[in-house]
Amino acid sequence: MENAAPARAAHTAELLEAVRARSPLVQCITNTVVQNVTANVLLALGASAAMVDVPTEAGPFAGIADALLVNTGTPHAEPRAASVEAARAATTAGTPWVLDPVAVGSLPVRTALARELLALRPTVLRGNASEVLALLGTSAGGRGVDSTAGTEDARGSAVAAAGRTVGAVAVSGPVDLVVGPGAPGGPGTLVRVGNGTDLLTRITGGGCALGAVIAAFTAVTDGDAVAAAVAGTTVHTVAAELAARDAAGPGTFQPLFLDRLAALTPEDVVRHARVTEESTA
Repeated sequence: MENAAPARAAHTAELLEAVRARSPLVQCITNTVVQNVTANVLLALGASAAMVDVPTEAGPFAGIADALLVNTGTPHAEPRAASVEAARAATTAGTPWVLDPVAVGSLPVRTALARELLALRPTVLRGNASEVLALLGTSAGGRGVDSTAGTEDARGSAVAAAGRTVGAVAVSGPVDLVVGPGAPGGPGTLVRVGNGTDLLTRITGGGCALGAVIAAFTAVTDGDAVAAAVAGTTVHTVAAELAARDAAGPGTFQPLFLDRLAALTPEDVVRHARVTEESTA
């Protein structure tokens, strides 16, 4: 796969154009802390956000939306019911969807919910290493929303799950990891994205918004979960890295990030993306 990395960056640039041309409608069942951030990030990307998280509405809307994000950050009773309803409807309708299992592991309500959702086979599972490990049954979780494991620690579990339990696994960290299946009978694909900035961890919703960005890309990748996860991660982190150059701190970073995301060009993606790819053999 020596020549795969430049091809990934070029494909991501094409997918960015596709998102802006189509403006996919992303249904977001996400935590109350980050709803505004998530909606603004999707709008800056060129997508559209709909926070439809009420039972009896969430399911039908999942059949209308172009993609669905389910985030377990504040699992109150109604959003819990809406999450399961929407995920089931998305699976039936063929709507791609992303599961972001925020703070699973030691907290019983969200952990049970996330495992129920995982059984519905999300297109992409996205989380930090501790969240991914806890949901896939190989650790007890991190410190709340903060990971206590590194992305490479989650590699084995992600490889085992990709293409079986989920379409692809995206593990966030200083270097992001995306794992997916390869050709039938062959090894899987592992992509590392080395862009980003520590400032993403110092604002509310940096990771949660990434789940929504990946969901937007699932709407334009014709079932290629790896391409969606790589494209969403790359675009999000490249924009953040460029914004950080002009930021004095987290307070100025957040609006600069939205501006950079809105202004990001396909050429920016190709020029700045630090992507490597290998097989999981």
